[in-house]
Amino acid sequence: MPTDNPASSGQQSGKSGRKKGRKVRLLLIVLVLAIIGGVGYGAFWSVSTVRASFPQTKGSITLDGLSGPVDVKRDGQGIPQIYASSDEDLFMAQGYVQAQDRFYEMDVRRHMTAGRLSEMFGESQVDNDEFLRTLGWHRTAEEEYEKTLSADTKKYLDAYAKGVNAYLAGKDGEEISLEYAALGFSNDYKPEEWTPVDSVAWLKAMAWDLRGNMQDEIDRALMTSRLGPKQIADLYPQYPYDRNKTIVQEGQYDELTQTWSDGSGSTQSTDGSTQGTGTGTGGTGTDTGTAGTSTDSGALQTQLDGLYNVLEDLPEAVGVNGNGIGSNSWVVSGDHTITGKPLLANDPHLSAALPSVWYQMGLHCKSVSAKCQYDVAGYTFSGMPGVVIGHNADIAWGMTNSGADVTDLYLEKLTGDGYQYGSKVLPFDTREETIEVAGGTSKKIVVRTTNNGPLLSDRNDELVQVGKKATVDQDAPDRGDGYAIALRWTALDPGTSMDAVFAMNKAKDWDGFREAAALFDVPSQNLIYADTEGNIGYQLPGKIPTRGKGDGSLPAPGWDTRYRWNGYIDQDELPYEYNPERGYIVTANQAVVDEKYPYTLTADWGYGTRAQRITSLIESKIKGGGKISTDDMRQMQMDNSSEIAKLLVPLLLKIDVNDKNVREAQKLLEGWDYTQDADSAAAAYFNSVWRNILKLAFGDKLPKELRVEGQCLSVEPVNSTGPADEDQRVRECGKRDADQAQPDGGDRWFEVVRRIIDDQDNAWWSTPKTRTQVAVDTRDELFKRAMRDARWELTAKLGKDIDSWNWGRLHRLFLKNQTLGTEGPGFLQYMLNRGPWKLGGGEATVNATGWNAAGGYEVVWVPSMRMVVNLGDLDKSKWINLTGASGHAYNAHYTDQTDKWVKGELLTWSFSDKAVEAATSDTLLLKP
Repeated sequence: MPTDNPASSGQQSGKSGRKKGRKVRLLLIVLVLAIIGGVGYGAFWSVSTVRASFPQTKGSITLDGLSGPVDVKRDGQGIPQIYASSDEDLFMAQGYVQAQDRFYEMDVRRHMTAGRLSEMFGESQVDNDEFLRTLGWHRTAEEEYEKTLSADTKKYLDAYAKGVNAYLAGKDGEEISLEYAALGFSNDYKPEEWTPVDSVAWLKAMAWDLRGNMQDEIDRALMTSRLGPKQIADLYPQYPYDRNKTIVQEGQYDELTQTWSDGSGSTQSTDGSTQGTGTGTGGTGTDTGTAGTSTDSGALQTQLDGLYNVLEDLPEAVGVNGNGIGSNSWVVSGDHTITGKPLLANDPHLSAALPSVWYQMGLHCKSVSAKCQYDVAGYTFSGMPGVVIGHNADIAWGMTNSGADVTDLYLEKLTGDGYQYGSKVLPFDTREETIEVAGGTSKKIVVRTTNNGPLLSDRNDELVQVGKKATVDQDAPDRGDGYAIALRWTALDPGTSMDAVFAMNKAKDWDGFREAAALFDVPSQNLIYADTEGNIGYQLPGKIPTRGKGDGSLPAPGWDTRYRWNGYIDQDELPYEYNPERGYIVTANQAVVDEKYPYTLTADWGYGTRAQRITSLIESKIKGGGKISTDDMRQMQMDNSSEIAKLLVPLLLKIDVNDKNVREAQKLLEGWDYTQDADSAAAAYFNSVWRNILKLAFGDKLPKELRVEGQCLSVEPVNSTGPADEDQRVRECGKRDADQAQPDGGDRWFEVVRRIIDDQDNAWWSTPKTRTQVAVDTRDELFKRAMRDARWELTAKLGKDIDSWNWGRLHRLFLKNQTLGTEGPGFLQYMLNRGPWKLGGGEATVNATGWNAAGGYEVVWVPSMRMVVNLGDLDKSKWINLTGASGHAYNAHYTDQTDKWVKGELLTWSFSDKAVEAATSDTLLLKP
């Protein structure tokens, strides 16, 4: 899922060259296919070619390496349930079955995590591979496999790889996937055998997209070219603790302590002694250190602009490169449910992909014993054994991104073959990497690493040059050979997250779940829990650093020893909650804890809009004396209510509008219930007004590095001492991809506007006079202009007749194959891609069909799956995937769940032997 964002005219030229090269190669593919087909795309492949890779789902297949027979039972949606008599057979069969449905997706993922995309797609991916090799995901995965993972985990990984390779044995590319047939026309790429490390490396990709506040760190630094500290602070307001509740309200941070909510800032153990006060600054962090003043802001801005360019060009793993990543998960105790047992819901919000990032399946031992320990079902990652989110016979669990800050950028002072650290010059750790290129010449690179991590700036010549010219204050070291940028990130250290997956899959109770969570070091996730005994809980896991100085919100001076990480928060001191009196727990990326917690988790929480709405829906049901059902949970997942509309619409309706066409649109908001259904004209108009409010108040004031690529404005010169006349203003064009630009319209921007909404004369409401517009000085004047601009924007997009308007016509979902479906020839994209679908929902709603207000209205991230687990009767649990089980275009299960997903429907989730048997459509016997 590559995106692009040139950082300078020089880089833009280089990137343009790469795009031209890519287009030339694709043109050659088109010509070859045209020659082979003779009469166009309708005839270039036969039906048998398209169907050649479809999986065998009936009969029997002999697999070398199995110790006993394995049954693979698929339901009407093609979702497999696997039954085996040993752990190794179970995971070998999982590898075989996932490869049947999804091997091309698995192959692309492992090439991405290893920095080997060029081997599949040619020279267009060399830059991506250089960066990924510098990060070294695959090398870290190798270390994990060799050094940190348990013997059982390695045994399961080996068995899984054996299953994948059993599927590949003797098959040509076109027998594996339609995409290989297409690739075969342009290069001689052939899939190679799967390795256990390929599975482990995928967790690094997941961690990358859930890495925390790295993007905010970059954006804040980029803003310094146009905005002052007070203005930047306005755009990153403190978390509204007084209005939006934290996840943990009655919890603790180790087994012996009281809650920290007594307001003391420290805690007392049961024997009265004071427990750790940590090195952090509280839940939001306030110590920004000196990094922000240690370099010239212009030079730092250019450096970070270059870094952003590299980061956003990476193929996305499970999200939109860390921006806007969110999820909903909540659990309600049996005191408040119809069944008398807990209900647990989860819907992770990730970028829309085809096939979906998730793969549904069940893994069952025919008889649970020491030899075969698993009876679990849920959502898996293709290419990785085990179940990531789901339930077993005793417990259920869900995940949302915690947002914990586990990355820091460091400016490094280079000297000769080393870098300065304190009073010493330390040598780099170096290694040479060779990048093989399909149809081209291989390329060698040298990766240099400091004690703060790899030098990302080595992958960008401009960063090196700017580092040599950067000015620093008198307290910083001499410039020497210039400054570079290094990344410190917990996922670059070997860990045990793969162990955690298997431990969680077989956990029987709360204690076992917490023991498993302690192994889940990267990425840090909010884990919610429920069990069949009626208990509910929450645990924050992960390696979360403690810092000697600074809070991780800005790049730190790598030469200053005070800014080094000095450890991690101890697992026993991470927040948890168990059976809270209120009877429910909600996690939707809001603050985990309040400001009294003694460690810094992050300076960049989500702002709690979705969490508070979910809480309100639960409480309204409970306080009304009702009991919550599985369908109530489903309806909550589909809630479309716009919280920002509730704030703004009453003010918009007070605006005196003279233009009859604008007044006609304004009337749509009268009586609107703030629900963003796909057929709502009011939702279409309001969201357009919101988009234009953001553009006028904030977007036009941001630096070009944050604005949409190609959108140009006349702005005051950077060094201007006062308002500039029109003829003194300079023309600047945006440089960021549309779905990554700011202001994106998420709940941070809800909070920004809320803070100034009652200040009619706030400076943010002012816009300068232009050749076509008069100046605006007040809130209501800006709102009036936004309403007018929205009216004419929708007229252009949807037509003059407002009776034909609806939100779904603007807010559309396209599902694209994430390689040839985005970069391939048009007819191949037609074959591989699907859509559009008209969606309701929106940004920061519970039904979070996200769109970027700076870039447009189309859907950029979605609830990638939805599930509701019924702990009273697991066979009455429900689930749905964004697409379907199959990764094969034209297979019946390619997108067979999507229409139901759009409507908010859920499928029955069979778990017991009896329920699975009743739902089975096809049975495949795998024989030793």
